[in-house]
Amino acid sequence: MNKHKLITIHVHSLAQLAPLDKTNFADIRSYNYYKKEQIYVQRNQYLSHQLNTEIQNEDVISTEFGKPYLKNYPELNFNHSHSQKNYALAFSHSIQDVGVDVEDLDRKVRFEALAKHAFHSNELAIWNSLEQEKEYWFKVWTTKEAVLKAAGLGIRINLNEFDTQVHAEQNGGMCYHPEIGTFAYQNYQLAHLVLTVAWRSEQSCKGFNLPQIHIHQH
Repeated sequence: MNKHKLITIHVHSLAQLAPLDKTNFADIRSYNYYKKEQIYVQRNQYLSHQLNTEIQNEDVISTEFGKPYLKNYPELNFNHSHSQKNYALAFSHSIQDVGVDVEDLDRKVRFEALAKHAFHSNELAIWNSLEQEKEYWFKVWTTKEAVLKAAGLGIRINLNEFDTQVHAEQNGGMCYHPEIGTFAYQNYQLAHLVLTVAWRSEQSCKGFNLPQIHIHQH
């Protein structure tokens, strides 16, 4: 484990960050705006703490493909994700191109239809060999999302041509796509959710070099 490279991840339930429910709002648009603003408040608090300066919404801008970054503090790399019930923020001072994705294990998904559309043939074969296990499906899905977010492209390559090489039993690995290069990732199954963090890496004769990854659940 690399002592000099660190990724820190904070995970919050949205019920904690945004305690008001839909009945407090006139419509779903107002409710979703409230949730987004509460997420931004928490994000800005963590970024402010890391930089010892106040970070506000206008300090965070996005690339043309939607990846957020701090225009005045490019040395702090961060990425975030939210599901219906949870929010995750990953950041690092030492690793470029970090991506994170979180999904709720009880999310209602058309698993087979999405797998046929988005899974590489190798991923689909493993999933079927596991009798279409839900946990493996979420590992593959969050890995695809986290890697593409780390690359800064979002979902702009054909997902079914991108083999994450997610293992049936192991919770981490490396993958490559010619349009984005090589990335490493680590999967976590926490209480009621699956989370994957990804970062740009290199193929090396020394093998897989895992940074320190600290996860804080709140």
